[in-house]
Amino acid sequence: MNKKIKLLQSEDGSSYLRPFALVTSLFLLWGFAHGLLDVLDKHFQNTLHISKAESGFVQFSLYIGYLAMAYPAGVFMKRYGYKNGIILGLGLFATGAFLFYPVAKLVAFIPFLIALFIIACGLSCLETAANPYTTVLGPKDGAARRINIAQSFNGMGWILGPLLGGWFIFGAEKKGNAGTFDSLIPPYMYVGSIVVVVAIIFAFTKLPAIKEDNEEGIAENATLGELFKHPGFVLAVIAQFLYVAAQTGYNSFFINYVTESLSGVQAAVSSMMQHLGGFGEVFKPKNPEQAASLILALGGMGCFWIGRLTGSWLMKFIRPAILLAVYAIINTILTFIVVIRLGWPSVIALFSTYFFMSLMFPTIFALGIRGLGPLTKKASSFLVMAVAGGAFCPPLMGLVADHAGMSIAFIIPLCCFAFIAFYAAWVNHKATALSR
Repeated sequence: MNKKIKLLQSEDGSSYLRPFALVTSLFLLWGFAHGLLDVLDKHFQNTLHISKAESGFVQFSLYIGYLAMAYPAGVFMKRYGYKNGIILGLGLFATGAFLFYPVAKLVAFIPFLIALFIIACGLSCLETAANPYTTVLGPKDGAARRINIAQSFNGMGWILGPLLGGWFIFGAEKKGNAGTFDSLIPPYMYVGSIVVVVAIIFAFTKLPAIKEDNEEGIAENATLGELFKHPGFVLAVIAQFLYVAAQTGYNSFFINYVTESLSGVQAAVSSMMQHLGGFGEVFKPKNPEQAASLILALGGMGCFWIGRLTGSWLMKFIRPAILLAVYAIINTILTFIVVIRLGWPSVIALFSTYFFMSLMFPTIFALGIRGLGPLTKKASSFLVMAVAGGAFCPPLMGLVADHAGMSIAFIIPLCCFAFIAFYAAWVNHKATALSR
């Protein structure tokens, strides 16, 4: 039997390939939802004439949904299982997406934030279910590799989000505010329809019931307090909070940074797109914002996707904690180059960080729930709640940018990456000490 099947194989030899493939489709969906969101910050700045700090509440409304819903989702799945948690998440996701039709007609900021919050509640359920489920669909020593493979499809969604979002939203003809907000309707109607189809497929598909490994010998009726006695888990929650804060900060102000740092970005990107034939003609930028969204999609998210694919392969040879530490150190250095604002070199550093961000979320997640047995679903809830870091970073970065400049605001993600490097080094030290 080949290695791919062994990675997705139960102890009795049965294959988990089909359920793994189905659950992996969810990663693509929520990656697209997040990638599409990254276009909205600059869009609302342009159409509603709000500040960078105010536009940060686009991300706040989404990520605060994770904080509100992740723990209830974990409790729900503890009682009703992963499959029902996934169906609940897809239902909320579709509801929030379809709400974009009526709220676009209102031409107001707050209704959009409410729709995004509902989408976030759905995504929170999906992540609380899908992330830990991929780690147990096979041998425990392949957990980090499996979640990184699944997350590579999440990276593909992150590419498609700003690519199609920039095309639909920044590329649409603007005829007053109504026409501008109408450009938000098509992508979210398509997403909502696809999500409904996926929900129906899950409803009629039998997923294998999996019992999590319990390396620590934790009692089945262990309390929540028992969970916080594990320092590795506690540090993982902090690291995850800071990672999502850093990534969301990058996503929120990528377009701002590029348009403010490069005066000829539209011409430069148009010249590059001429070499891509028909594809280049379709997505040829009509303004600097659309040019920056292409750099985000093809440069940043392209690096992110490649990083996910290569990261899962590298973990065959390098311990996950070591790889995480190296990537976090590199990103700390690259973000410093972004802060000092050197023109194109800083923009290249800006989108290169996505390659090294790529394996951070799934690897921290896998390390954080390792060996927690019956506490896995609750631990997963807290690690998904840590995604709320994305709610607080954009408004804070926007506030710094409004007063000290866009590049200075990137000091915040720089500090986040430095802590992740510390966390990874700590995990590796503990693992080395235990193996002696």
